[in-house]
Amino acid sequence: MLAQQKQEIVALFQAALAPIVAGSDLSPNVVLERPRDPSHGDIACNIAMQLAKPLKTNPRELATRLVAALLADPKAAGLVESADVAGPGFINLRVAASAKQSVVKTVLQQGDAFGRGDSGDGHHVIIEFVSANPTGPLHVGHGRQAALGDALSSLFASQGHQVTREFYYNDAGVQILTLANSVQARARGFRPGDIEWPESAYNGDYIQDIADDFLAKKTVAASDGQPATASGDTNDIESIRRFAVTYLRNEQDQDLQAFGVRFDNYYLESSLYTDGKVEAAVQALVDAGVTYEQDGALWLKTTDYGDDKDRVMRKSDGTYTYFVPDVAYHIQKFKRGFDQAINIQGSDHHGTIARVRAGLQAVNIGIPQGYPDYVLHKMVTVMKNGEEVKISKRAGSYVTVRDLIEWSGNGDVTRGRDAVRFFLISRKADTEFVFDVDVALATNDENPVYYVQYAHARICSALANWGGDVAQLADVDLSPLTNAHESGLLAKLSAYPEMLQRALVELGPHQVAFYLRDLAGELHSYYFAHKWLLDDDEPTKLARLALAAAIRQVLRNGLALIGVSAPEKM
Repeated sequence: MLAQQKQEIVALFQAALAPIVAGSDLSPNVVLERPRDPSHGDIACNIAMQLAKPLKTNPRELATRLVAALLADPKAAGLVESADVAGPGFINLRVAASAKQSVVKTVLQQGDAFGRGDSGDGHHVIIEFVSANPTGPLHVGHGRQAALGDALSSLFASQGHQVTREFYYNDAGVQILTLANSVQARARGFRPGDIEWPESAYNGDYIQDIADDFLAKKTVAASDGQPATASGDTNDIESIRRFAVTYLRNEQDQDLQAFGVRFDNYYLESSLYTDGKVEAAVQALVDAGVTYEQDGALWLKTTDYGDDKDRVMRKSDGTYTYFVPDVAYHIQKFKRGFDQAINIQGSDHHGTIARVRAGLQAVNIGIPQGYPDYVLHKMVTVMKNGEEVKISKRAGSYVTVRDLIEWSGNGDVTRGRDAVRFFLISRKADTEFVFDVDVALATNDENPVYYVQYAHARICSALANWGGDVAQLADVDLSPLTNAHESGLLAKLSAYPEMLQRALVELGPHQVAFYLRDLAGELHSYYFAHKWLLDDDEPTKLARLALAAAIRQVLRNGLALIGVSAPEKM
């Protein structure tokens, strides 16, 4: 049932209740639910049981009065088919067939806008994801973040929220120095295994690529920064560092472009130090009286905010622990005007949540509790030819996003991107996931993205074979849509907007993939049970084609939301 229809039924209940609660201080909250047993009806309401005690009346008698008043209301005509009282006072309603069927007309009229809303109007949300250190290619874990973050961003935008997609570059610290030392060693002719090779160095072949371009004095540029020209001097470690970081940021840009993911803003960790924001955050915490000195270190009283122990902010050597710039960064997010901040990160970041939130509360500038929200994902295992794939020759120690796209598309970038995107959001983020490349390449029901896309293509084929004007299907008589398959599909279409709202609130874009797979399954079953083009009865054929066109539209809308294409032929 569509949200508007639910609101109309709630209004019917409120109108029926008005004379009953008149003169009291009661403000009834009417909640509609689906009956546990579908045979009982389409909607259940227990308002009579809630109000019976304060009104000092029998719940069944109250329910009977409400049903009589509701059915007598002229506004119920064409919306409510029947209503009855069950058990101790439950009210069960059946929605009129025409009201259920109207979803087809709504979908066809609204088109791409079906499912979109404005509940987030005026709400600013920043979604940070991927945020990979510029020390190597993007790995499969980054790919899962990219798929989750981009789908969640689209989900929020679809409901009217103003969304900023942000990539936070950890371009400072020990890992960047390790990168520079690794490139320097390669540029000097050393390789992994040599005595001169640094013990902590990165061993992937990409380090040699960077070294070769550095020696050739090439210029590289990332999408968000100044170009870097290599000096070619192997003793110039600062030039090596700057060139290597820019080189890899450009590489990551290319990976993200291949994945169809874009960002509105890039934020450099180094800027937090150069702009004095880390020092300012630390000073604000000191001024707030929530820090103390012990053993030569500066500590934050995170236990005052629910952490299991206090945390060191500044070590005895004067350097900051890794959560301090995170606190400074999120202070900036709040000051930039974001009502909600969502971070998509690996589950290994779980330990930082309490201390970052504690720092944000302790600074006492009005940041709400629970800021930011976190979506933590577990690791992805890649299988190919029946075996686990653990390394990539290019990366040296892990499978890259680019590997996965190339393998899953068998040379077709769009196909590979579709498979990787759909697969990586098709499970809850907090569950481990096995990505089977062989399944991604399959052209059968075992491959979920193929299964959904084929449902879309199947409808396109049927409508093309019909040869009529699809636009005119929005005006056909839908009354023939009465069998069980059709009732199920109508209910599924009506549930799409509600599903999007639920996925947004629960920060669970996997629900979109679940929904699409279920809708595709019901469509395939319906297709084989009822050959739409073979109906002798013209009104029935047109009604079924209209239903199919509406299903096609919702499949297209859902796939677009998660960044997957909707091919018309397969």
